[in-house]
Amino acid sequence: MEFQGGYDRGPREKHKATCSECKKECEVPFKPSGDRPVYCKDCYSKRKDRPRA
Repeated sequence: MEFQGGYDRGPREKHKATCSECKKECEVPFKPSGDRPVYCKDCYSKRKDRPRA
């Protein structure tokens, strides 16, 4: 048997959250702790492309 690499973990658990920027409900692949902002996919993409000050 040959090792193919990677892992088969199955579907990731999603947790409901509210986006800190647009306030829409979204699902994220981690459990929000409340001490850091959470962003939906759209807002995260916008922030990721923005240069840091």
